Amino acid sequence: MLDRSVKDYPEQTAVVDERQELTYGELKAKVDRLASSLHHNGFKKGERAILMFPNCAEYIICYYAVLRLGGVVVQANPLYQVNELNHLLENSRSSWFFSTRDQREKMQKISGITKNVYSSGEQELSEDEYDLYSLIEDIKMVDLPEVSILPKQDLAVLQYTGGTTGKSKGVMLTHYNLVANVYQSFIFTTKGLKRPGERVLAVAPFFHVYGMTSGLNLSVLRAAALICMKKFDVDRFIQVMKKHKPTLFSGVPTMYIAILDHPEASAETLQSIKRCISGSAPLPLEIMNKFEEKTGSQIIEGYGLSECSPVTHRNPVGDNRKPGSIGIPIPNTDAKVVDQFEGEEEVDLGGVGELIIKGPQVMKGYWNNEVETASCMRDGWFYTGDLATMDKDGYFYIVGRKKDLIIASGYNVYPAECEEVLYEHPNVKEACVFGVPNSYRGETVKAVIVPKEGVSLTEDDIKSWCNEKIARYKVPKEISFRDELPKTTVGKVLRRKLVEQEVEKDKIGAKEKK
Repeated sequence: MLDRSVKDYPEQTAVVDERQELTYGELKAKVDRLASSLHHNGFKKGERAILMFPNCAEYIICYYAVLRLGGVVVQANPLYQVNELNHLLENSRSSWFFSTRDQREKMQKISGITKNVYSSGEQELSEDEYDLYSLIEDIKMVDLPEVSILPKQDLAVLQYTGGTTGKSKGVMLTHYNLVANVYQSFIFTTKGLKRPGERVLAVAPFFHVYGMTSGLNLSVLRAAALICMKKFDVDRFIQVMKKHKPTLFSGVPTMYIAILDHPEASAETLQSIKRCISGSAPLPLEIMNKFEEKTGSQIIEGYGLSECSPVTHRNPVGDNRKPGSIGIPIPNTDAKVVDQFEGEEEVDLGGVGELIIKGPQVMKGYWNNEVETASCMRDGWFYTGDLATMDKDGYFYIVGRKKDLIIASGYNVYPAECEEVLYEHPNVKEACVFGVPNSYRGETVKAVIVPKEGVSLTEDDIKSWCNEKIARYKVPKEISFRDELPKTTVGKVLRRKLVEQEVEKDKIGAKEKK
């Protein structure tokens, strides 16, 4: 994809971030120089390399350099703390780590990484540490090895997602998976767009499969200019809109809500946007209508999962869109709704069942985890765990989740992982974590805790504990304390009942405040 755009449009702007602007020709030169330098420093095909960057040119350079050598990109959120990185390292057995130098303190607490590459900073580096730009600039001759890639077999990315045990598991995405999904998305969304000439505002993080495919890879195939934002900040968003006038934007519902609430988000400021994509969580129709009225652009909703690279469904561009639905399967993708208990028989039209997917974008499996792979893959079909319906026109609607996944501000939060951290607290007897509705985040992480007898616990105690153990977006925002949790006769916590009780209690509390 990169080679094609470089060949077609070498002088076209490829990347714009806070520090630099690169054409496609310049980007490719840096990718090749880094790949050659890594090769000379012993990087081999199949090696895993952790990339832990915000959206920036350095991520893009490292991503394509690792893939050029047949390496496997292991995605990591820069918010990860040491224990999360330890699991990532131990599970993936990565030997290289690429990041900004402000992550160096974390990495010095982790054993197992052979070589660290940092992009910036003044600190002096040790023998097994490299400066990214020295690797790019100091190599005298670009000497790239011939690497034989088997597209359907060789891994390109390990994208970690949650597991039933609370430990994240690595989704194995091959070169075939990624390229297929980019072309599927390109064909389905190309109406009314130019190649080259589009300017894509990349806010969805590249370390997330949604940002990697719909932001990075699709933009490169389209020979678009990729305008990188390290994180979403609505004031910064407005500045970027005024300065760079992006034409395409992929976001999550909380972003659209924040933009609409900003006093400078006028029709004039937003008028350059041709089209938006919303994913990760359902977008309220009221927000969709207000945004489209203000910008004159369409918001296209879709659906995807890490295990599917991620896109499986999209609403068509134009008049055939059905707001509130996830759309129809994208090209070369089969989808059906089956009974949620046995998963074998299709349900009647309009009936609720589990959504299952088959297509070239479906993962190879979970890394070193045959049990989890077997639990969700049958005869080439991926069982999503999401409950859906299909209407007479073939449009799908998500109505709930079999899983207890929480989606807060577009980030996936897995209750078992949070609960594991809470149970490590010396004064916590029992804990249950779940999502509660929130008008801004979509869902907010809530924890209900039973303290051990004779001790005192506060919300601040719990939040401080969690902040040291897990990324901030996983830390419970709401915390309540109880004497006991509802359970079955065999002692299993009745999570759904607890959720219902807490939501009802919150409603009563809100009425009393009024």
